[in-house]
Amino acid sequence: MYKNLKTILTEAQNLNSTVGAFNAHNLEMVPDMIRAAKDAGAPIIIQTSAGTAQYIGMKTLVALCKSMAEDLLVDVDLHLDHAKTFDDIKEAIDSGYSSVMFDGSSLLFKENMEKSLRVVDYAHARNVSVECEIGTIGGTEEGVTVAEGKYTDPEQAVLFLQKVDVDALAVGVGTHHGQFKSKTQLNWDLIEKLHSKINTPLVIHGGTGVSENDYHRLTNNGIRKFNVGTELLVTWTRTAQRYFGKTEVNQSLRNNIVPCNKAIYDIVLHKSKLFLNKDTKMNVMV
Repeated sequence: MYKNLKTILTEAQNLNSTVGAFNAHNLEMVPDMIRAAKDAGAPIIIQTSAGTAQYIGMKTLVALCKSMAEDLLVDVDLHLDHAKTFDDIKEAIDSGYSSVMFDGSSLLFKENMEKSLRVVDYAHARNVSVECEIGTIGGTEEGVTVAEGKYTDPEQAVLFLQKVDVDALAVGVGTHHGQFKSKTQLNWDLIEKLHSKINTPLVIHGGTGVSENDYHRLTNNGIRKFNVGTELLVTWTRTAQRYFGKTEVNQSLRNNIVPCNKAIYDIVLHKSKLFLNKDTKMNVMV
């Protein structure tokens, strides 16, 4: 079914599992992402940046996700990731996205709360879920660089949640956007403290840099949404470079694109099984 983020994360909380949120960088990736979730027996969050959504077409993405969710009987949430303007958020909601993230982490705390409240009011009135962020995630995503991340202050997070009725909270615990050549050193003391103080589902951004050996411990500490973006982008691009470089120009493009999508399918299938909080064989990015 096509569901909003609140519904999917509530179910994950009840089952003590995590839901994979996978960034689509083009339309071609999406069907195999959803098929992989179906085959894993897991829900999936398909998320896009505002730039990717506008490139593909928001209504096109909504139509595809709704159709496949119904046809394959898999739970799908379509999520706008790291949106910084109300105009982008409104367009996504009006187009049929089932959840949005307002990223006010670079704003002063009070301004972040005020703008988050406006987003929540508009979204919840339309049965759309909202994710917000306290603390910042370092690194580069969609050409935007944050030189250094900032850990989430637990007391500040609690105050924010008392004022703003968000459905998920992204937290800064040591991860970085764009990290794929090394592994993240997570701040476990902070993660455990946040879990002890907060009942709202927590979100990990910059998940590519997190060791898969840490997934279960994160789940057991309240992480309900886990973002994977860079690994998909790097894998798809590397596969495309291999196939496009050796393919005759008069062969069908399908011969180049299908292997790229199959590589995405394999990642989503593998990680979705891990996020169910069961023991599965570890793997590494190609």
